[in-house]
Amino acid sequence: MTGPNDLVLIYLENQPVFFARIENIIPDNKPGWVRMNFLILQVPVSLGEWILLPEYIQGEEFTMGGKKVHIEKVEVPREEPDLPPSNSEGKVISISDRRRKN
Repeated sequence: MTGPNDLVLIYLENQPVFFARIENIIPDNKPGWVRMNFLILQVPVSLGEWILLPEYIQGEEFTMGGKKVHIEKVEVPREEPDLPPSNSEGKVISISDRRRKN
């Protein structure tokens, strides 16, 4: 289920166009429709709002200005990075100390 705080990828004519974070989904005045507020993650960042049927937010294709659009939820990787084994005998060197030596 795609909802607020989810990262999505917006496709236009089956081509990825931009990433966005869904900020809010609220009911619209038109029964059955919702307003999706989103943060467009490009430079510069900007805000957007679309009035959509809920199934469009869940990935069903729709048209906007005669062009095919669909929203795809991005699953953020949750893997832990591969870290070298901890060495309890290691020495911590402060960056500020290191700069003074050079």
